[in-house]
Order: sequence, then structure tokens, then C-alpha cells
Amino acid sequence: MALVTVEKLSKKYDSSPAVSQTSFQLTSGKCVALIGPNGAGKTTTLRMLSGLLKPTSGTIAFAGMSQNSDIRNSIGYLPQHPVFFKWMTGKEFLVYVSRLAYLSKPEALRRAKNLLERVGLAESANRRISKYSGGMKQRLGIAQAMIHQPMLLMLDEPVSSLDPIGRRDVLTLMEELKEDMTILFSTHILGDADEVSDEVLLMHEGKIIESGSMGELRQKYQTAKIKLGFDGDLRDYQEKVTALPTVIECYIQRDVLHVTVQNMTAARHDILTAASSEEWPLTSFAVNRASLEDMFMKAVNS
Repeated sequence: MALVTVEKLSKKYDSSPAVSQTSFQLTSGKCVALIGPNGAGKTTTLRMLSGLLKPTSGTIAFAGMSQNSDIRNSIGYLPQHPVFFKWMTGKEFLVYVSRLAYLSKPEALRRAKNLLERVGLAESANRRISKYSGGMKQRLGIAQAMIHQPMLLMLDEPVSSLDPIGRRDVLTLMEELKEDMTILFSTHILGDADEVSDEVLLMHEGKIIESGSMGELRQKYQTAKIKLGFDGDLRDYQEKVTALPTVIECYIQRDVLHVTVQNMTAARHDILTAASSEEWPLTSFAVNRASLEDMFMKAVNS
């Protein structure tokens, strides 16, 4: 079921379009990555969805809500550069934002305690935020975005400024959270999106140029390539593989034989049959799996 339906959404600054005629849906219970380079319009799109920015044109409809409804109870939003009162402790900050959301003090304390445990900050609950690492601050920011139990959690570039440890902590948290709520997060780091998202929206120059589940997009953009590893000199086998009738091209890169084929099923049979009959010292055989980078570049150039 579609939780959010966006139709022909546009935003112009003066005469320059930041987002242009963008349409998509967010499905309940999915983790959706909004992918694109810097300047593609990702942050502008999230700010319009959150109600912080008024669209120039187009509509945003939340399931079960009228067009002019107050959506703030239904969404949680973490900007790319969240701001905290650093003299507060993590617990004090969550209680503070809970009270801003009109929760009673007992409920605010209960939710703060539960969320600090959920995001892995229970042991640092009484530490001042000024002493938190970058990853800890991002996890605290996610907790504050969840304090009122929203239907949709939106995160703008949640890991782009983090070190490897902080990035891993936040991605792991997102993996856990997507079991319980719909998540939309923007990123220009394609590997992160590939790791945690169920569906993707590819954005370029203010427009959604491709969308769908990871499986659908991989099937659409899958290339007929095989990677082969051998013991010994790869040049000894490059000519033999190239001579197979189903092979179009064969080249060596980073100690791997990259093979472009006409038909994956037939080529796999030909290669493995030749390797068995001629006793090739084959160490690896991998069918190419289209990465998000492959998909994005093909979508942009199509």
C-alpha cells in the first residue's frame, strides 16, 4: 500500500528549477533510498515532504489524510546537519523534544529511555552531547525523529559525514528500524543505498529518472558479463575463452578475466564445459551483479 503519493512535484528558486515535475510513491514498510549526486534535488524533495518547504507546484498526499492535514505527527525528519543543545545530555534532549511534541512528562521519560536503548545510547544517556562522537549524534538525531512514533522516517544524508565506525553503526541501526517503519533516506553514496534499501529512487537534475525495487532494477540493467579467476597467467586462457562461440569480448583487469557474452545460459555452459574437459585451473566464476552505480550511470545515459 502506498503511504505517500507524490505527483508532479516542482520547486523553483527564482527561475531555476531545483525539482521538476517529480512523481513517485513510497510503499508502507519499505526502506527507500533517494539517490543522486550533490545538487540533484534530494534535500529539496525531503524538505517539501516534511512540510518545511512549500512546493511551487504539485501535490503530496499521505494515505488516510486530507490535502490540508497537519502531517507533523506522521513524519520524523533528520536534516543532513542536525543541531543539538550540546550542554544537554542525550536523555535531557529527548525529553525536551518529547515535550515539544506535546507528550506528558512520564511518557516523555519512558520514550526517551526506550529510544536511547534502541539506538545504542543507553550507557551514554547522561553524558553531555558535546562529548558524543559523530555517529552517536546521528543515532541521537534518529531517536529524536522517532520520538513521536511517526509512520514515515526521513533521513537526509545520514552517514555522509561519518567515519567508518560511525557509518557502520548508523547503517546497522537503519537495518533494524526498517522492520518497523517506512524509511526514506537520501544519499550520494551508492554502496550504502545498495546495502540497506529495498527500493530506490534515482534522481538527476531535479527529476526521478528511474525507480523500483532493487531486484527489478538489477534485472532491467543486468549486463551479460562473467568474471573468471585462474591459477597461473591469465593470458594463457584469454585466447581460449575468446574463441568460444558465445563470447563477444574478453579482457584482463585486476587479475580477473572479464567476459562479455551473448547469452548467459549458453555461455555459462560453454565455459564450464571447456574448463572441465581441458582441466583449466579455474578458481572463481562469478556472474556480474549490476551495482547501483551501474544502474545509475545507465539510467542517466539512456
